Amino acid sequence: MFRLLSHQGKRTQSCLAAQRRYEHHRAVMAIRREDVNPWERRAPLAPRHVKELTNAGVKVLVQPSNRRAIHEKYYLRAGAVVQEDISEASLIIGVKRLPEEKVIPRKTYAFFSHTIKAQEANMGLLEDLLTKEVRLIDYEKMVDPNGYRIVAFGQWAGVAGMINILHGLGLRFLALGHHTPFMHIGMAHNYRNVSQAVQAVRDCGYEISMGLMPKSIGPVTFCFTGTGNVSKGAQDILNELPVEYVEPHELKDVSETEDLSKVYATVLSRHHHLVRKSDGIYDPMEYENHPELYTSHFRTSVAPYTTCLINGIYWDPHTPRLLRRLDAQKLIRPSKSSHVFAEGSPGLPHKLLAICDISADTGGSIEFMTECTTIDKPFCMYDADQHIDHDSVEGNGILMCSIDNLPAQLPIEATEYFGDRLFPYIWEMLPSDATRPLEEEEFSPQVRDAVITSNGALTPKFEYIEKLRERREKAQIMKKSGMKRVLLLGSGYVSGPVVEYLTRDEKTQVTVASVLLKQAEELAAKYPNTIPVTLDVSSQEGHLDSLVKDHDLVISVLPYSFHPLIAKHCIKRKVNMVTASYLSPAMKELHSSAEEAGITIVNEMGLDPGIDHMLAMECIDQAKADGCTVESYSSFCGGLPAPECSDNPLRYKFSWSPYGVLLNTISPAIFLRDNQVVSIPAGGSLMESSTPMDFLPGFNLEGFPNRDSTKYAEPYGIQTAHTLIRGTLRFKGFSKAMSGFVKLGLIHSEASPILHHSASPVSWKELLCTQMGLSPSVSNEAFEDAVYERIGKDDFGMDSLRWFGMLSDEPVPHADSVLAALAKHLEAKLSFEKSERDMIILRNDVGLRHPTGELETKHISLVVYGDPNGFSAMAKTVGYPAAIAARMVLDGEIMTKGLVVPMVKEVYGPALARLKEEGLNFMSKSTIEE
Repeated sequence: MFRLLSHQGKRTQSCLAAQRRYEHHRAVMAIRREDVNPWERRAPLAPRHVKELTNAGVKVLVQPSNRRAIHEKYYLRAGAVVQEDISEASLIIGVKRLPEEKVIPRKTYAFFSHTIKAQEANMGLLEDLLTKEVRLIDYEKMVDPNGYRIVAFGQWAGVAGMINILHGLGLRFLALGHHTPFMHIGMAHNYRNVSQAVQAVRDCGYEISMGLMPKSIGPVTFCFTGTGNVSKGAQDILNELPVEYVEPHELKDVSETEDLSKVYATVLSRHHHLVRKSDGIYDPMEYENHPELYTSHFRTSVAPYTTCLINGIYWDPHTPRLLRRLDAQKLIRPSKSSHVFAEGSPGLPHKLLAICDISADTGGSIEFMTECTTIDKPFCMYDADQHIDHDSVEGNGILMCSIDNLPAQLPIEATEYFGDRLFPYIWEMLPSDATRPLEEEEFSPQVRDAVITSNGALTPKFEYIEKLRERREKAQIMKKSGMKRVLLLGSGYVSGPVVEYLTRDEKTQVTVASVLLKQAEELAAKYPNTIPVTLDVSSQEGHLDSLVKDHDLVISVLPYSFHPLIAKHCIKRKVNMVTASYLSPAMKELHSSAEEAGITIVNEMGLDPGIDHMLAMECIDQAKADGCTVESYSSFCGGLPAPECSDNPLRYKFSWSPYGVLLNTISPAIFLRDNQVVSIPAGGSLMESSTPMDFLPGFNLEGFPNRDSTKYAEPYGIQTAHTLIRGTLRFKGFSKAMSGFVKLGLIHSEASPILHHSASPVSWKELLCTQMGLSPSVSNEAFEDAVYERIGKDDFGMDSLRWFGMLSDEPVPHADSVLAALAKHLEAKLSFEKSERDMIILRNDVGLRHPTGELETKHISLVVYGDPNGFSAMAKTVGYPAAIAARMVLDGEIMTKGLVVPMVKEVYGPALARLKEEGLNFMSKSTIEE
């Protein structure tokens, strides 16, 4: 009988577990759904493990999943509660990583995170776990005192990998002209259970023992590297064939025998192939401490006599490789043979036909295995001469199989096996409270040493991850010489045009640093010389500094509040900087420091501020040159949906930060009208001050003042103006609908405990009742009457609230504040669909008194539409100005040191000309009064 089937997991005895089980009658844990890889059908615990937990009083939540191989009815029978919401659990366990957006803050999670080697693909998840103060227990680091993993699927990786490569060998032999018994073995996941797979291998073995292998291919030989669970699992499968094991040095002789009624195998340990570079001796103690002193002769002593290599060894960058590209080139050279082969029974092109790299360590012990294969595309051919992989079993080269989730092919047995090893440690994980310091937890060394993150930081044992990641990033950034290197902070709405514009120059390289790695990767995939990295500016100042140091210029499209911090690092490292945000007081304080450092920091280089400044100064400077006096200045700008996409009560959709848009509606404003300063207080009066704007009557616009307009009299040089206002444009109806939100207290940025991630969900009706001081149990009629009264008996406002589902039991998104929750809610309702487009409208009206006494009003307009298949209007009008300024600084066109705004001709002249080249066309008209 197949040996693996009798290996029921030997449960590690845990005194701590036995002592504490009685405490767990109130504990709640959850088994989460696997939702990243479509082939992932495993679970961390089987129903029999769950039954033992529920019998001890533990509440076990199981997220429903039709993909899970073990039906949920078996978990129900074991006493589990199958439900979607698992936020009640303090311990959440899974098999593989979860999407960042599904991480619940301040919980204890256990899963394979694949972060311990600073794998870039999972750095975004690691950042999210740190930000959300999650305690992560990584199964991969749960080891015994000898360093061997105690919670793993390793044996089942070996089983599945061996079944797969036997199937692959059958295909490869067929492509080379040979039908073999291996053709009757399928992929591991095609069998209902491992017993069926074993029977197929036995049937193959029977045919081999009957002498049904083609003579012209010679004996088939297998080499297993490593002696751990992976290798043992693979050997268990091979043992179902007629196999003779030999020592590695005997492989050459048996590969030349004529006995085809069996296969041959060898198991390679370190002493078989590792030797000291200096004298050819192997010292096991020295190798443990100094592997870099050793090399492997596997390529010459064993590989030439191996048909199929099954690689199961862990590789470290300091250890010797088994095979390099050069070795593969030599191994696929045509073999010299004295045999004469007939056309119908051809010989093999070379001995080494296949490699099953179960370790799936890209660029590791098999140097040329640079990308894993997948369960749905399990094989590729590696052509060492061309150094390319192609999806086939035909052609020249070595058949490669390097699936990195092999146990998922045998999910039921793998779940049982893994659960037996994990279960003893569940008892000590259950009381874990992620909000407590790690030192207060009563963990065994096996669990404590596997905690990667806790309380918002990497644990001391894993602090190396950050340094390893930074070294890898630096090597990638500095790889190409002679490049101008730009660090772009942020990968959101406006980053695309920045990258597109700058990378038109093949000598410019852009590093996109974002807290959302996936977003940065998507951006980098579209453009040449673009590198994605993960960075959270708010919590990784050291990482920010190292990135700034390696670049020639930094562009920040992050919120303005981060800019002083970024600027300080730019000053420290003497690196130029560009932003599209307003020049804040905190930034102004850095002017002299930037001058002393000899760097340029360009601010307000977007749309508003940015293009509005440049158009204003172009007009004002020319007017002054013509001897005119500026008597009035009005500038209104807005990012809007195109009219055909504005079918909602706000007549608005988000192409910019939703939170910022909402917060601006309660800001104060100051402007000058007919020499009178008009002040609008903070708190909501702004929405009451909106007025119709009829300069483009077809658009039905309204406008309201924006911040302090009076401060622009001096920088614009228009102290003579009796009217000075800068404002925001919206479609008519926005202010009225938004005023209702303000009156209901929804534009409120202070912390709201009832909306906290750990709080029970609340509905919009319940939240509004709380805001108005009503009982949540009040009748719907009384509730709506109270809302109607609160918003000033405004029918349009009520219709707006109904449209947004805010008078219903629809749940409010979890957030830190009411304002943040509203931003999330509206963003979900008012996001642009793929086929929709946005629009930018900018209008400057400048009143000029000529020396003749004539009053001329210059009307300067910009209307830009977004491209549904390209960049949004907002992205173009913010991103391109920032990119143009960056190019001007890189090329030495902007030489001024310190803080610079685009109000001088050396900046606005070239910039406006280049914006026209990007399709941003400005219209200018005049009206004259005598």
